[in-house]
Amino acid sequence: MKAKQVLEELKNRFPHEPEYLQAVEEVIGSIEEVYDSNPAFDRYNLLERLCIPDRIFAFRVSWVDDSGKVRNNMGYRVQHNNAIGPYKGGIRFHSSVNLSILKFLAFEQTFKNSLTTLAMGGAKGGSDFSPRGKSDTEIMRFCQAFIAELWRQIGPDTDVPAGDIGVSGREVGYMFGYYKKMAREFTGTFTGKGIDFGGSLIRPEATGYGNCYFLLNMLATRGIDIKGKYIAVSGSGNVATYTALKASALGAKIVSMSDSSGSLIAPEGFTQEQLDYIFELKTYYRGRLYEVLDKYPDGGLEYLAGERPWRHVKCDIAMPSATQNELDGDDARALLAAGCFAVSEGANMPSTPEAVKEFINAGILYAPGKAANAGGVAVSGLEMAQNSQKLNWTAEEVDNRLRGIMADIHARCVEYGRQPDGYINYVKGANIAGFMKVARAMTAQGVL
Repeated sequence: MKAKQVLEELKNRFPHEPEYLQAVEEVIGSIEEVYDSNPAFDRYNLLERLCIPDRIFAFRVSWVDDSGKVRNNMGYRVQHNNAIGPYKGGIRFHSSVNLSILKFLAFEQTFKNSLTTLAMGGAKGGSDFSPRGKSDTEIMRFCQAFIAELWRQIGPDTDVPAGDIGVSGREVGYMFGYYKKMAREFTGTFTGKGIDFGGSLIRPEATGYGNCYFLLNMLATRGIDIKGKYIAVSGSGNVATYTALKASALGAKIVSMSDSSGSLIAPEGFTQEQLDYIFELKTYYRGRLYEVLDKYPDGGLEYLAGERPWRHVKCDIAMPSATQNELDGDDARALLAAGCFAVSEGANMPSTPEAVKEFINAGILYAPGKAANAGGVAVSGLEMAQNSQKLNWTAEEVDNRLRGIMADIHARCVEYGRQPDGYINYVKGANIAGFMKVARAMTAQGVL
């Protein structure tokens, strides 16, 4: 009853924030039992406090384009919860950014960071500025203007931003450089930095690699080998490309990738040469997937303009790695009908509630993003540790630590998510495991 009451109050208070309310409903619906069994949580009204961010910064970002025209965008930083460590979460630059999306991401980040067992709270930030089509100097001016408004609110022990959609190493470098100038300090205030100035090896690969490592642990619960399995991947950004490359290296066949213009399908799997070309095209040239057909006109590929891949591929495993709510109920039913037996999310909340319900009711292996895509923030936490110690770890050391963290996250999900019939509900397991650590910390620290 408490969960339903809190949800209704939040819907009345924030009626125009659907993504945020969707994320809240998904979490509190699965933790109600453990919440009700601990009277101390209710005495502190902890559920409502945990759902509402500690603070939100909103500001105008004015910058000058290459023609000399002054442009204006909105900037935000949502500092959701710091009960277990400094605020930590990425910055997103995309035309779709609004407060509802950032609140949902910050809320999810709180639980994701808790799952890693590292000392990191949850936050998220961004702007409705889109880097696409902008020159490097325009992007630099925007990043500097953005940090000019935000720099006082962040710091190595306060709030540590990172990249997200639209924010890669280039943007992080510009923001870190301006923060360093304004704060007059060289600290690990950003993660995802360049290797030459405090970045960590394996950080660009971490979310995609971590997703694959979580998938391996999940498959192992049913004695399934990834080798030879057909995997459908959505997206073609950092997460998707490294997911595809790592899964391919593990012996899987990647049958799809996508971008905002459409989907590229390879029914028999992309060749290694094709995957390498896609990586180069998207990472260094910011090209579009339909350009791959120009390179490989006879490569057994099909491009579907304006389409997501889910209803057009036959796969064993789906790894949605593009954006929120990209996979709906009809997509889920199409995947299940085509024989898909596992879904591991590389993006944040890419499956709608209807799709999640279909997956769980079908009894397939389903890993929510807050668990499966935690590898990125996990290695960000490792970058913070390296910065604090003024050390650089080897790629092998970071990768081994990442594997261990993802195995630990999987174990915690199994501990809290195993049902009486033996089925592992990873949604419930991830939510309860993430919640309990934050809830205990908040209770011990009193009403703040």
